[in-house]
Amino acid sequence: MSRSATGLPARRGRAGRRVAGTAAVALAGAAALHAAPAVLALAGPRRMFAPALAGTGRGDHVALTFDDGPDPVSTPKVLQLLADRGVTATFFLVGANVARHPRLAAEIAAAGHELAVHGLQHKLLLRYPPRRVADHLARAHDLVATAAGTAPRFFRPPYGVLSSAAWAAAHRLGMRTVLWTAWGRDWTARATGSSVYRTVAADLRGGGTILLHDTASATAAPESWRATLAAVPTILDLCHDAGWKVGPLHEHGLVDPR
Repeated sequence: MSRSATGLPARRGRAGRRVAGTAAVALAGAAALHAAPAVLALAGPRRMFAPALAGTGRGDHVALTFDDGPDPVSTPKVLQLLADRGVTATFFLVGANVARHPRLAAEIAAAGHELAVHGLQHKLLLRYPPRRVADHLARAHDLVATAAGTAPRFFRPPYGVLSSAAWAAAHRLGMRTVLWTAWGRDWTARATGSSVYRTVAADLRGGGTILLHDTASATAAPESWRATLAAVPTILDLCHDAGWKVGPLHEHGLVDPR
């Protein structure tokens, strides 16, 4: 009797397909788990389900944060404005920019501001496998720590899109992931000082975290930081009139994530 008549090849074929199917399901599940936190980039789900991740703090305080620097043209102008107003903030720095401008990064810290990590490059972390994400964040962490003279406490993923691998890597490095409750959409070509102010004000409440940009990333409109610079004084006036103290994240009294 031939082997084919016994049915063994057919059974082996079915078993192989079951194994392949199980592997495909496992891979799809792993990919879904990796990407699941990305939904929290949307403001509604974030505020509803993850207020700690959104950066909700004390009701009498507003955290002011800037992403994507440092840049030798725009960052010093933002620093001067904040110095004139007697305000300190948290700067989420891109590691590659810190490597290019280490002295400027150190100057941000020397001015009393808090340095935090915004990735090694301004790229979507969902594109990378967990090991590469961990390597990127470790390198960015070390660059920022060297500039600040102390280990960074906070991490914000580029574009606000978080993966489980990025969250875990940041946690292992002792960093808490924080996004925002209000932003200015200040990276767009149509942004103006007035539009940035209105966009922030629409969502800002006591205990909120504001996202602005002290420079333009590769995906932002050139010179878009000028709209931010024009909006910051009016945003600070709004907070003052509401009785909210403005400062960095480490003074914000962030809610317990557990």
